[in-house]
Amino acid sequence: MRAWVLGGVALAAAVIGTSAAAQVYDERPAHVVPATTGWDYERRTAEIPMRDGVTLHTVILVPNGAHNAGIVLTRTPYNADALTSNVKSGRLIAALDGYDNAADVIVEGGYIRVIQDIRGKYGSQGTYVMNRPLVGNPLNPTKVDDSTDAYDTIDWLVKHVPESNGRVGIIGISYDGYEPLVAVVNPHPALKVSVPMNPMVDGWRGDDWFHNGAFRQINIPYPYEQEATRDNSVSFMTNTYDNYDDFMRAGSAGEYSREHGMEQVGFWRELTSHPAYDSFWQSQAMDRILAAQPLKVPVMLVDSLWDAEDIYGAPAVYRALEPKDVNNDMVYLSIGPWYHGQAIDQGRHTGNIDWDQDASKWWRYHVLAPFLAHYLKGAPMDVAPVTAFQSGTNQWQRLNAWPAAQSSARLYLKPGMELGFTPAGGAAQTADYTSDPAHPVTYVPRPNFWATYEDDHWKAWLTTDQRNVSTRPDVLSFTSPVLTAPVTVAGAPVVHLTASTSGTDSDWVVKLIDVYPDEVPIDRQMAAYQFPVAMDIFRGRYRQSLADAKPLRPNVPLAYSFDLPTTNHVFLPGHRIMVQVQSSWFPLYDRNPQTFVPNIFFAKPADYVAARQRVTVAGPQESFIELPVVQ
Repeated sequence: MRAWVLGGVALAAAVIGTSAAAQVYDERPAHVVPATTGWDYERRTAEIPMRDGVTLHTVILVPNGAHNAGIVLTRTPYNADALTSNVKSGRLIAALDGYDNAADVIVEGGYIRVIQDIRGKYGSQGTYVMNRPLVGNPLNPTKVDDSTDAYDTIDWLVKHVPESNGRVGIIGISYDGYEPLVAVVNPHPALKVSVPMNPMVDGWRGDDWFHNGAFRQINIPYPYEQEATRDNSVSFMTNTYDNYDDFMRAGSAGEYSREHGMEQVGFWRELTSHPAYDSFWQSQAMDRILAAQPLKVPVMLVDSLWDAEDIYGAPAVYRALEPKDVNNDMVYLSIGPWYHGQAIDQGRHTGNIDWDQDASKWWRYHVLAPFLAHYLKGAPMDVAPVTAFQSGTNQWQRLNAWPAAQSSARLYLKPGMELGFTPAGGAAQTADYTSDPAHPVTYVPRPNFWATYEDDHWKAWLTTDQRNVSTRPDVLSFTSPVLTAPVTVAGAPVVHLTASTSGTDSDWVVKLIDVYPDEVPIDRQMAAYQFPVAMDIFRGRYRQSLADAKPLRPNVPLAYSFDLPTTNHVFLPGHRIMVQVQSSWFPLYDRNPQTFVPNIFFAKPADYVAARQRVTVAGPQESFIELPVVQ
């Protein structure tokens, strides 16, 4: 009997084991279907085929009851799924609460919202190339690019989204702002309007990668994370909180990147192979490309006056397109008091600077909303060709063209660290300082942690009080008397610097600054605040040719000329004007070794030497800034 029972138990166990093995021990559904009760939109996804067979992952958000609605398209390398589901909500306004979405304007306008992963990123098939060169460029051996992909996407959308009226607008910020530019190259007939906001236009002249030849090394993690994986799942790693220390220990940007495995990504190899403004950069500059194209689609360019990433692009494209706009009704420009992308964020202040209003919300409702409604819904529009915010007075302006200034005035650097609108004259004099790469001037006070959008350390750093460096012995600070009348500038100030160096290469940083009165009622933190209005850097080796680096002649005064970023500012009575000159801006930009080497990316420790800098402040070659003034 015992043996029979044991056998029975064994038999039962075997049966139970077989049954358990046949079932997957998992409580998850094979495919979850989200509940949509209470949703005010329908979320669809599509894998849209391109002309070469590659499919691009696309999210389509259709408001409930939509009919005869315009489509607002964004093409992005930043994850279409994430950008369309930013919070756990069935409300469209909440789903679009994030980067690149002017959610209030899009939702209130009743538009169909479409966001697509560009080729090679996240859910889209194909290969990825940073700002893929256009078809016909020798750098692109294929028959597809972002322009053809935009065309094919729009063609599919107007045929497969029955709620649409067949009108499409494209909008985007930064890299996503580059996409509206390429979309107007051989545009689809259904593309009715393009809104490039803070677009990547020319990575060498003054957008993400270089400014006038000086390398923006703080952006090194970006190409690594963009190109190492399709979904940005591999992060750039560093174990040093203050990247001032991190970069100083490595020495050159090239050595720093080698230590962090940057050679694995193709765009980094392109960057280090093309430190000068050669055909690699020139052939991809979107302002140059669009200057050679007919104007077929209305464009609104959006420029941020304190954009830490793409401050060059929008004004450059405006200069390229505006001459084609013979009736002044196809090319529009908006200039706002913003950091990068702040037009879709709150706009009451940028860093410590208060604008006395929400300048972003005003612009979205008074400019962007009617502009989109006009071209996507046929609504009447009263938007000026140029809408510009004037800092100082903190007022919006309606203008017919840009720049608003029709004349210029020379602001001279003078002996005794003075600044004025009359030259010092007399014999040549210099203001001197020693630039030591071992002790570079920082762009913001330390610690210089990595760029993030969590606070103003990065996004609004261009408004940082410059008193943090103004008393350093390697920074020259020229100051005007207290103003008794307003000085209004509207355009790009032009630096005319005469300077010598004891080295054979040098960087020159020039800043135009508004110095507040010694006492500011109510807002004490602004007392004597040194507010930077326009600042930039120029790498001396490109003095004669941007495309051909040449060593500087030691201890010989040489002329340098370069533009500062666009400004629209009033220096008010009671304020003073300041100009600062220095030779490093670290760790935002890589250090110039001040010894000429063929490629600064690969400078050796022995190349970094201190140099005596002399800026001419009197005599026939007196340095000055040419201000675009409004009389």
